[in-house]
Parts: sequence; structure tokens; C-alpha cells
Amino acid sequence: MSLKDRIGEDIKNAMKAQDKIRLETVRGIKKFIIEKEVSLRPSGQDSLTPEQEIEVLTQQAKQRRDSIEQYTKAGREDLAEKEAQELAIIETYLPKQLTDEELTEIIDDIIVSVGATSAKDLGKVMGVAMKQLKGKADGKKIQELVKSQLS
Repeated sequence: MSLKDRIGEDIKNAMKAQDKIRLETVRGIKKFIIEKEVSLRPSGQDSLTPEQEIEVLTQQAKQRRDSIEQYTKAGREDLAEKEAQELAIIETYLPKQLTDEELTEIIDDIIVSVGATSAKDLGKVMGVAMKQLKGKADGKKIQELVKSQLS
């Protein structure tokens, strides 16, 4: 079942359950998937690849995390809470997030494989890490771990 089909089902279920936040969030995801598909049509692609679906979801999750941070700084816990609920819903569509231990292990392997020895090699490591870990971990967390491993 494609992500688009799964989202269609979830929209129906959220409507039946009268789950307003889930309905809004899932409709929002569907809107972004459709927009992405429309933008790819000129290149002859009708639907998103699994990688592109993860990209859309990751982008949505990142927006929510950034909003939570901003709302918390502004003392708007009500809005931060709504964003957190939406983030939790989006994360159900993403691949399981890696634990810090799993992440550290993978990053150590990447550092060895690219032959990184110092903080100057951050770019080399990050390029490989972001490709390999796309959708499986937050970019900020990956960067923090890479920096700490290289220092």
C-alpha cells in the first residue's frame, strides 16, 4: 500500500472517529504529497518514490519541530502542544527512528569508511550520513553526534 493510499484510509478513519487534529494533519500531508507529485509531472514522473515520500514527511516533521521550538520560546505552550501532537502523527508514517546508540554506531562506521580524522572532515561525513540516515534520524542530532565524534 502506497503512502498516498494509507493516508486516504487514515483520512476516512479520522473523519469517522471525529479526530480533528489527526484529520487536519493527515490532510496536510496529503496536500504536500499532491503538490510534490504535481511539481514532478513535467519530468514525466506520476507518483512519488518511497524516498521522495520520506523526504516530504521528514520536511513536515522538521517544520513541526522548528515550530515547537519557536512556540516554546515565545511561551505559547498551547500552540507547541498542538504541533507536538501533529509531529507524533507524522512520525507514525516515517521509518522507525534510530536510538542514539544505533546512530553513534552507524556514524562511527561512516567516519571509518570515509577516513575522517578531524573536524575538517565534517562535510565528508555529513554528506554520507545524511544520505544513509535520511528519515531515520533528525538532521540536527546527526550533526551533533558527528561533531562530537570528530572532536
